This record gives sequence, C-alpha cells and structure tokens, in this order.
Amino acid sequence: MLDRLEAIHRRYEELSQLLCTPEVISDSNKLRTYSKEQSSIEEQNQAYLEYKQVLEQYQDAKAMLEDKLDDEMRELVKMELEELTPRKKELEEQIKVLLLPKDPNDDKNVIVEVRGAAGGDEAALFASDLYRMYTRFAERQGWKVEILELSATGLGGTKEVVFSIQGNGAYSRLKFESGAHRVQRVPSTESGGRIHTSTATVAVLPEAEEVEIEIHEKDLRIDTFCSSGPGGQSVNTTKSAVRITHIPTGIAVSCQDEKSQISNKDKAMRVLRARLYDMKQQEELAKQASARKSAVGSGDRSERIRTYNFPQSRVTDHRIGLTLHRLDAILDGDLQEVIDALIMTYQQEMLQSTTEG
Repeated sequence: MLDRLEAIHRRYEELSQLLCTPEVISDSNKLRTYSKEQSSIEEQNQAYLEYKQVLEQYQDAKAMLEDKLDDEMRELVKMELEELTPRKKELEEQIKVLLLPKDPNDDKNVIVEVRGAAGGDEAALFASDLYRMYTRFAERQGWKVEILELSATGLGGTKEVVFSIQGNGAYSRLKFESGAHRVQRVPSTESGGRIHTSTATVAVLPEAEEVEIEIHEKDLRIDTFCSSGPGGQSVNTTKSAVRITHIPTGIAVSCQDEKSQISNKDKAMRVLRARLYDMKQQEELAKQASARKSAVGSGDRSERIRTYNFPQSRVTDHRIGLTLHRLDAILDGDLQEVIDALIMTYQQEMLQSTTEG
C-alpha cells in the first residue's frame, strides 16, 4: 500500500512541476490534461501525507516506550499513542477506499432521462417531482442543469424529460439513481381519497465525448419536423425539431427544445452519444453480472430501487434497506444522506471483493 501511495505522491509532485513549465502553460490541451490528472489523485496524495506524518509519530512514540522513561513521561507517551492509534487505523481504512479501482466515468457530466411509467397522469406528475428533485440536488452542489428534451402533459406532469447535469463528479454521485422509482400517495386527480401506486423510471448516463463514441454520418437518418407544444411563433411553422435515428442500433433521439435546428441537432447528438456509450457499458455489465452481484445496483433499468410513501412521509431505498422519514426534504433535493449510504455500501462491497480476491 505504501509503495502505491509513494508512487502517487511522486506523480503528484511531477505534475506540479510540469504545470509550472512554459511549455505546458502555453499548451491548453496539456494544461487541461495534467490539471485533470493531478486533481484526480489529490485526495490520495493528501491522505498519504497525513498518514505518513501520523505513522512517523506513532513509530517514534512506540520507540520511546522502549527507552528508560520516568513514570510521568511514560504516561504522556501512552496518551499520545492512544490518540494516534485510532487516527492511524482511520487513515488506513480511508486509504484502502481511495486506492480502490476508480470508475473511469466518475468525473463525467451526466445525461438524466426521467419518464412516467405505470400510473397514467399520476406517473407523469411523479416524473415531474423527480425532475425537480434532481434539479434541486444539482443546485445544492453548484452544478449546471440544461434541459435537452421535454414532453409535458396537460396536468402539469412530465411524460419524459431529458436533461444534462454538468459538474465535478456528477456521475459518481448520481450513478446509483438509475432504476424504477415508486410513489404511494393520494393523487390530486383522485376524489375518493384512495392511495395509488405509480412508477417513473430514471436513467443516468455518463456523457460521452466524441472521441469515445465514433458515429458515422452514413449510419444516421436525420428527420426534421415542426415543433409542438408551448412556444413562440416558430412553433408549428418552422421545421426546427430534429429526430436522429442511429440505423445500426435503431436508437432514435428527438429534440425540439430550441428554435434553432442546429441547436436541436447538437443536443440530440449529445443524447445519442450518451445512449450508445451506455449500451456499450450495459453489455460489459451483463458479461460481469454472473461473476459479481452488487446490492447497490445491477444496472438494470427496470429494477425497483426506491419507494416514496406520502402518507407516512417515508422514503425507502430497497437495495440497502435504508428508510428515512423526511420525504419532503428529499424531494426538495436533500439527497445527500441517501447517496452517501449507497456509495458507502458500494465501497464496502468493493473492499470485500478485493480482500476475497
């Protein structure tokens, strides 16, 4: 472990020197690449430096106990060891987690797709609630949200919404949100006061760069049509909406949010790249599924992952058995406790898998 940490520290120092050289400063690509690499290992480097300091103090204190000390000094050294021992163990556990294989997608921006599923108008209203929840969570993180496609219903619900979230570590925090979300409540459209169960699905896709997914023009069919829904004078008069079909896979993406056909095409291509990249990821997950099952999530979009129960103000994540009685706060974007619990469970699984390996 110490050898790996020392190698990371040496690389961190090397990058610090490279980032100060005129050659790198004048080259925006190198500057961005080296800065990103240094940022990715900064936490490990800081943990190593603190662990190294604590370890030296711990070893010095242990060595002092072997010397001839008076009673008062011996007690002081023992007290220091009592303080250093738990901190040393804490840092060792933290470093084990930091040295786990990193998901290459963790630092990516994400494209989130929320769709109403079973439950008709109530499912569409719940999809709107989920969209707002993720938007509010993104705002709390200081991330940027951009709508790529929105299909609304007449009652204020959302049949489908596709949006991007851009921010440091967005995928690492949101990747476990994919799956079926269930709501139990009395619908606003229900006069009898009966509790209904409805569902909405969420898909969180890492946003792929053009170099990661190669798309050939010959594989695309691009159709244009008039936008529909609320908007300005261009709605239903100009063919600004775009539908792109990827012929080899049959994946179709449409976008009509912008008045410009070019802007709609750019947004549609971003979603298409993300879906193709996700398809490739899902194929890899399917290959690994028989080798390792994760409590946090198999990546199956149909898996029911969470229930939002309004009568009891209860949110339950079924994968990890977590139940919280503060539904209003969670739907207002206070997802931190849920997400931290999911990440911790995943890390524990990875540690166990590494130990068994």
